[in-house]
Amino acid sequence: MPLFDLSLDQLHEYRPDRAEPGDFRSFWDTTLAEARSHPLDLTLTEHDLHLPLVEAQDLSFNGFGGQRVRGWLLRPRGLAGDLPAVVHYLGYGQGRGEPLDWLAWPAAGFATIVMDTRGQGARGGTAGATGDQAGSDSPHVEGFLTRGVLDPHDYYYRRVFTDAVRAVEVAHALDGVDRSRIAVHGSSQGGAISLAAAALADGVAAAMVDVPFLSHVARAIEVTDTRPYAELLGFVRTHRDRVAQALATISYFDGMTLAAHAHVPALFSVALMDPICPPSTVFAAYNHYAGPKEIDVFPYNEHEGGGTHQSARQVRWLRERFA
Repeated sequence: MPLFDLSLDQLHEYRPDRAEPGDFRSFWDTTLAEARSHPLDLTLTEHDLHLPLVEAQDLSFNGFGGQRVRGWLLRPRGLAGDLPAVVHYLGYGQGRGEPLDWLAWPAAGFATIVMDTRGQGARGGTAGATGDQAGSDSPHVEGFLTRGVLDPHDYYYRRVFTDAVRAVEVAHALDGVDRSRIAVHGSSQGGAISLAAAALADGVAAAMVDVPFLSHVARAIEVTDTRPYAELLGFVRTHRDRVAQALATISYFDGMTLAAHAHVPALFSVALMDPICPPSTVFAAYNHYAGPKEIDVFPYNEHEGGGTHQSARQVRWLRERFA
């Protein structure tokens, strides 16, 4: 893939047609209603960080299918009143790790929920604690992108995105959280999940979406062969008669489709030399996003995007939204 897959001027105008399924809304309404038929059953267990300014709790709740999802709840210690909150979603292969991995948002004065991603956390540098009990024996390439890819009801990201919506509901259920000031945030896979939460969850007030994965997937597999897209590329190369079926499934989860259903203020970021989530796929979601939006562009960065520079920008941006 060329370092710049389109010029910046072209990227700002890049708004490809969406292949949105006709039953997209009913699919998700039914999915979330099924999840909500199970009580949230939120549990919090104290976790001693030995830090005087931050308190942590081991968190779990019922996600897709009533299956337990783990996470962390972190809060700055000693602040009065109801706090704004950030629900943070993780990159591909990451697990929830340890509370010490996630101190930036509580240090900035936000209650912070870190949602474990089911089945992940074995090779991403931070350990996971949530299994994935659902799914069929449909063939897939090792990894997560093609699990259940022949049927949207069986697809792995149906479960993950449902967990993400339930995590927002956790934020609303917490004492000491200002329910009018709940934001979602993530990078790469976490960016895809935060975009889904912004589109599907009630009560999200802002979204921060960094170098999102799983957007304009049909183009992604044409312009990059890096993982995780290489998993889907491997699948369609070997299941030649199932290409249309696989892409039809993914259309229910594609960030470009979800963006058209999200209306809260959003701050995106994109890196123009990103070989993992090519910039045209990020702009495809951004240009379809239905709410107020901004995008920060990093011309010479790869998938690390804006790094801590962007983190500082997000703190300022969210404080302005939530002032």
